[in-house]
Amino acid sequence: MKYLRLLLFPFSLIYGLVVIIRNWCYDAGIFKSHEFTTPIISVGNLAVGGAGKSPMVEYLIRLFKDEYTLATLSRGYGRETKGYLTATTTTTATETGDEPAQFKHKFTDITVAVCEDRVNGINQLIPHHNLILMDDAYQHRAVKPGFSILLFDYNSITHPDFLLPAGNMREPLSGRWRADLLVITKCPDKITTEEENYLAKRVKLLDFQQLFFTSISYMPLHDISGNAWNEALTGDITIFLLTGIANPAPLVQHLKTSTTNIIHHNYPDHHQFTLKNISKLADEFFACPAQKKIIITTEKDVQRLGGQELQPLITQLPVFVMPIGISFLNNGQQLFDKTVQSYVREHTTNNTIH
Repeated sequence: MKYLRLLLFPFSLIYGLVVIIRNWCYDAGIFKSHEFTTPIISVGNLAVGGAGKSPMVEYLIRLFKDEYTLATLSRGYGRETKGYLTATTTTTATETGDEPAQFKHKFTDITVAVCEDRVNGINQLIPHHNLILMDDAYQHRAVKPGFSILLFDYNSITHPDFLLPAGNMREPLSGRWRADLLVITKCPDKITTEEENYLAKRVKLLDFQQLFFTSISYMPLHDISGNAWNEALTGDITIFLLTGIANPAPLVQHLKTSTTNIIHHNYPDHHQFTLKNISKLADEFFACPAQKKIIITTEKDVQRLGGQELQPLITQLPVFVMPIGISFLNNGQQLFDKTVQSYVREHTTNNTIH
């Protein structure tokens, strides 16, 4: 892998030059960035996947949904449809992508939309909404959001990385200047002031930016229908873990605090599970001699298990979902909430809804 990265490094230089020129064209006004009077919050990151964008979007949904007419807007990565589409409670991941399907199934009273052209998507949402959350839109320069939240994964921020394709960076760290606040996610539950200061130097925090730290909050297991699993994970349970996410390592580490008997079926991010994949899982599960055994997957992955081809097999398996949220460290939640709420309140105009 090290030698492959070295071979790809010249392409990273070319990619980086293209990204820098593109950003300069937007900054200089050569390429048009559309601004809107309706408050728009963008959540994104500089690297590819795995920084915890979905839990942050869900946190913002919970923060605002009771006070504002709220919509989320995503590109809809991995969907088989095109153009602008709003999700329903029966929408599948093949129609909208897995994260939007997850948002709609969890928050049925908000609008969840997907559109490759974010400007078009926003224009369709504005007449009926007074707050829009854009998921994974930091590099979508055609829209200039009113407020940008930039996420960094604690587990990778301390390691130097290259731009694509040799590394995982979508754009250089210099792009951080467009963010209003930065969040380092997936931190240990306890983080010292010295480590916070070190991480602030790593992300090169600018004078006008605020920095927050969050950890993953694992919630109780439930089945595919949403019914709680009332038993405890103990050392005598064998877990078959099914994931198709960017970075399953934190989840694996969390489960290892309960049992070391983990059989991990690990697939690439956004992987569309096939009948062959699930048949292999089922065969291994039923062949396992352990008396106590369950299958655990993530909220994002379960959205891709709803296809008609998979259902006859899935219904025979004890599949449970591990939801996650975020917890702000060192009393940062109140300041974070106040900061984003102040932006929205200053820019909300109730007459934008018709």
